[in-house]
Amino acid sequence: MQRRTLIRTALATSLAAGLPAAFAQSGNWPTGKAMTYLVPFPAGGTTDVLARLIAQKLGTVLGTSVIIDNKGGAGGSVGSEVGSRAAPDGYTLIGGTISSHAINVSLYPKIGYDPQKSFAPVTLIGTNPVVLVVNQASPYKTLKDVMAASKAKSGGLSSASAGTGTSQHLALELMAFKSGVKFTHIPYKGSGPAIQDAIGGQVDMMFDTTVVAGPHIQSGKLRAIAVTSSKRLASMPDVPTVAESGVPGLQDFEVVSWQAIFVPAGTPVPVVDRLHTEIRTILAAPDMQEKLKGFGMEPADLSTKQIAAFQKAEVEKWAQVIKAAGIKAD
Repeated sequence: MQRRTLIRTALATSLAAGLPAAFAQSGNWPTGKAMTYLVPFPAGGTTDVLARLIAQKLGTVLGTSVIIDNKGGAGGSVGSEVGSRAAPDGYTLIGGTISSHAINVSLYPKIGYDPQKSFAPVTLIGTNPVVLVVNQASPYKTLKDVMAASKAKSGGLSSASAGTGTSQHLALELMAFKSGVKFTHIPYKGSGPAIQDAIGGQVDMMFDTTVVAGPHIQSGKLRAIAVTSSKRLASMPDVPTVAESGVPGLQDFEVVSWQAIFVPAGTPVPVVDRLHTEIRTILAAPDMQEKLKGFGMEPADLSTKQIAAFQKAEVEKWAQVIKAAGIKAD
C-alpha cells in the first residue's frame, strides 16, 4: 500500500512538472506578479495609445500592475517576435495590428513568428480607417490636388508611414497601384515620429489612423484630405472618402486598419478566457466606447474563435493585395 502511494505521488509530481507552471496555477492566476503589455511600435502610435488606456483599467481589475513595453521596428515585426517567444503564462500581452498580425507575413521575406500559430487571440479592440493628411501650410486641399502634384514631381510626393508594411504604407501603395501615380514612401519607426514630421512639413503627406491623426486635425496642425473607409466618418463628416474624391481608379478604394490583443500560443485557456472577459468588460464601458468612437474607431465584440477566423481572412486578403500590387519591403 505504501509503495503504491509513493508511486502515485511520484507520478503526480512528474506530470505536474511536465505541464506549464501557469496551467497548474491558472486557477489562482494572477498571483500579483506584474504583467507586461508589449507594444510592437514606439510610444505615441495607435497601439500605444490604446494599450495605455486598457492597461490602467486591467491592472486595477486584476489587482496587479500592467507595464507597457514599447519595442518598435519592421512594421511591428520586431516586438511581435519578442512577444511570440515570451512564456505562455498569462503575464505577457501583445498589441497586435493589421500590419504585425496580417500583412507582414506576406511582405517580408522572413519574419521570426507565424501571425496565427505563434499567438492566441484575446480581444479585437476595434477597426478604424486611415486618413490622408497634410500639414496646415500645404497647398493641397483635395485628393485631386495631391495626385496632380505627385504626377508633376520627380519620384512623386513623399509620404510618411509608421513603418514598412503598416496600414499607412499599404494604403499608399494600394492608392499608387490603383491610380498609376507614383509616390515616395518614407518609413519611420512608428506613428509618433512620422506624424511629427508630417506636422513639421518634412514630408509632403501621410496616411495615419484616426486615433493618431484626429487630435492634430482638430487642433489645426494637420489638414484632412480623405478617409479610406467606404463611408464618411461621423467624427469627420466634412472629410470625403478616397472613393468619392473623383480620382480615376479609386472608385472602390477601401483600407480599414484594426487593433487587437494577443498572448503567446500555449497560454492556458482559462487564462485567455479570463483576459477576454475582463478586457471585453473594460471596452464595453460607456467611457471607453466614447473614447473609441471619438478616435474614429468602430468598437468590436467578437469571441476568440471569431477573432481567429477574422485574422485568417485578413492574412489571406493582404497576401493577395501585396502579390497583385508587387509590393516589397524596403
